Amino acid sequence: MGRNGHDMFEQSLLQSAPAHRGRRGMATAVSFLLECTLIGLLVLLPLIYTEALPALHYAIDLGPPPSAPPPPPPVQVTTTTPSTSEVIGETVIAPIRIPTQVARVVEQVAPPPLNPGVSVPGGIGNDSHSAIVSVLSEHPYTPPPPPIPTVSRAPVSGGVMAGYLISQVQPVYPPLAQRVHVQGTVVLSAVISRDGRIENLRVLSGHPLLAPAAIEAVRQWRYRPYLLTGQPVEVETQVTVNFVLSPGS
Repeated sequence: MGRNGHDMFEQSLLQSAPAHRGRRGMATAVSFLLECTLIGLLVLLPLIYTEALPALHYAIDLGPPPSAPPPPPPVQVTTTTPSTSEVIGETVIAPIRIPTQVARVVEQVAPPPLNPGVSVPGGIGNDSHSAIVSVLSEHPYTPPPPPIPTVSRAPVSGGVMAGYLISQVQPVYPPLAQRVHVQGTVVLSAVISRDGRIENLRVLSGHPLLAPAAIEAVRQWRYRPYLLTGQPVEVETQVTVNFVLSPGS
């Protein structure tokens, strides 16, 4: 009894397995079909109801159309009918019509000269020598005055400038030169300004112990202005200073 019941249970399980598998496959197919249908509705819905799509606004600023360029001005072609023969290169073109009247050319006479009584030989008009001489005598040629020379500095000898000296300071004999018994002549090159002052001194010759005393004295000398063509000018000259020891020094 127990074995028969066990066999009957196994047979029932074997018979129910194919049915269960068939129902499961059908459920899977129905589920797949529903999903495809739902996806298709989601895709087709925006295409059917276009009002649901967001509106796109396009704003394009279209200005007035450019004006067309003005038409070119009309070309006027004028034709002339030659009344006389023309020569182009080496070809002579005969006139189309012969003129009935011949134009008269009147030559203008050259006007007479402004002063027919005075002329230059080789020119137009009277070439009388007496007329030329009379004009030159009425308007004699006067040469312009020579320019006044401008001199900024004039070289003048020391002897001449000695007569223009108005203030002379005697040099002080250097004590050292006296002790060593040095005496002699110092020659200086001097530039005297327009107002008679010494501007520049330079030693030309002389003992070194005597030259400083000579420069110190001559720098204080004053001269009258030296005039050249009525104008005071600078003078370049030489000044001589003698140093002589007194007897018993």
